[in-house]
Amino acid sequence: MSRAQRLLDLIQVFRRHRHPVSGASLAAELGVALRTIYRDIDTLRGQGASIDGEAGVGYVLRPGFMLPPLMFTEDEIEALVLGSRWVSERADQPLGQAARNALAKIAAVLPPDLREGLDASSLMIGPGDRISAGDADLPSIRESIRRERKLCISYADQAGNTTERIIWPIALAFFDRVRIVVAWCELRQDFRNFRTDRIIGLEVQAARYPERRAVLQKAWREQRGRDRHENTDKKCQ
Repeated sequence: MSRAQRLLDLIQVFRRHRHPVSGASLAAELGVALRTIYRDIDTLRGQGASIDGEAGVGYVLRPGFMLPPLMFTEDEIEALVLGSRWVSERADQPLGQAARNALAKIAAVLPPDLREGLDASSLMIGPGDRISAGDADLPSIRESIRRERKLCISYADQAGNTTERIIWPIALAFFDRVRIVVAWCELRQDFRNFRTDRIIGLEVQAARYPERRAVLQKAWREQRGRDRHENTDKKCQ
């Protein structure tokens, strides 16, 4: 393991611990000698890292430090490339362009050896059946989710019957053939999934929905967990 990689790994270990962690624990987690940990901590402090603590007591990294220049492991670079390529091929056009722009910005500040790995990544996205129906509404839906705004939609079910809904969108799921809006539905007074290719009309409302998105997402995950548990119990009966 290179020294630069070791310093980066040490920072990541620090970020996983909110409370002071002993030098011995750091050494064990990274698989290096304790004296190496002490040297690396001194190096990071010299580069501006606010690391509080001392030998025998424990250390904690205060927020706000980035190791210059921007560093990634080889696996992290491949994850970024693969994710960017997937979004470019499977998401709506504005989000795909944003993914390409983000990757270009990262490449501009990477050291030359890591930039070469970014350009030469062999991880590819295979061809798929991209369904464009409903994609035109995705930027508005994403904006509504970010701003926690209600959506008024005209929605057609599988039989073609249309209903008017006020929904509180909390997530957008991308599958190969469909995109799904996860939302609280005022009509059904419950969480529902809405396929974007069945949304006939859409209008972002000025009103914010009354709960924070994080609270709604937590409630949705808890409901999914209960539903899975109930389905498992039924199968076991």
